[in-house]
Amino acid sequence: MTDLLNYLHDVFIVKLDAWVLLGGIAQAFFTMRFVVQWIASERARASVVPVAFWFFSIGGGVLLLIYALHRRDPVFIVGQAFGLVVYLRNLYFIMINGREASVPA
Repeated sequence: MTDLLNYLHDVFIVKLDAWVLLGGIAQAFFTMRFVVQWIASERARASVVPVAFWFFSIGGGVLLLIYALHRRDPVFIVGQAFGLVVYLRNLYFIMINGREASVPA
């Protein structure tokens, strides 16, 4: 039990810095995108992807890319950079086709 407590203290207290806070905020953006998608789907009683999903995806993706660049993690960098292309492309389609493109037919 002491080893677990020491581990948790090291991870969540000792290692806490501005970069970890940025990573946490970025992760909160990603969590919010699923929360807004879930709420929209529950209200519609169907699977719905609201525009806010893509904005939270972009916000979280940009912040996580910055975090990954700082951490110098090539797998994380490539994954976030690719994700940003997808999120921006989806938002572009919504903008040129109108908001109705973001909800089911």
